[in-house]
Amino acid sequence: MYQAIVKAFGQLSDPATRRILWKSLVATAALFAILVFGAEWLIAHTHLFERAMFDWVAKLLGGLLALGLALYLFPSAALVILGFFVEDVAALVEARHYPGLPPPRAQSWSEVVWAGLRFALVAVGLNLLALPFVAALSFVPPLNVLLFYILNGYLLGREYFELVAFRRLAPREAKALRQAYAGRFLLAGVAITFLSTVPVVNLLTPVVATAFMVHIVELLRESVIASRGGAPR
Repeated sequence: MYQAIVKAFGQLSDPATRRILWKSLVATAALFAILVFGAEWLIAHTHLFERAMFDWVAKLLGGLLALGLALYLFPSAALVILGFFVEDVAALVEARHYPGLPPPRAQSWSEVVWAGLRFALVAVGLNLLALPFVAALSFVPPLNVLLFYILNGYLLGREYFELVAFRRLAPREAKALRQAYAGRFLLAGVAITFLSTVPVVNLLTPVVATAFMVHIVELLRESVIASRGGAPR
């Protein structure tokens, strides 16, 4: 997994990848700004106290809470951005590291984008449902952090895997591969979640995480094929 992360960041040295990265940066920064201002608006329009002085203090702290909420939701919301770039990034990684692969399965642009959007909505919804538990566990660290990483690690590991794996595997084959290596994909998802919560680095996440997952999927897919005595495909 360490080598996969190193190769994923190394992919940024490719000029074509950097062009996609700049597009991704603009889209990801815009998404993060929407999350921050959306959370800030929600907090600003929630009156917690009757007295103006206390309400003013609450709103002052609300800015920090809005930033924290945006960071909390960002890993799942970033899947919307991923849908626009996954195919191009995956193709560049394969061309550089796996040139012998045949063309991927035919997938329409709308299919990829809709899959990312659908899962992002589910992921954000689950995170909002889990938020009270995270808040309740905030007084018993590190359980709150553990819950956050396990939840998002599972969600992001599964979604990034599906968007990458479905390019070359039928849904039934992809499901079998994910179940056979469930622990590894959970760890991969936790790594992606961590990258998504590091300032500045999180702007690179849609591109880097896609490249990272391509390496993970290819290594495990070829391992399964080799164990069956087949030829790489």
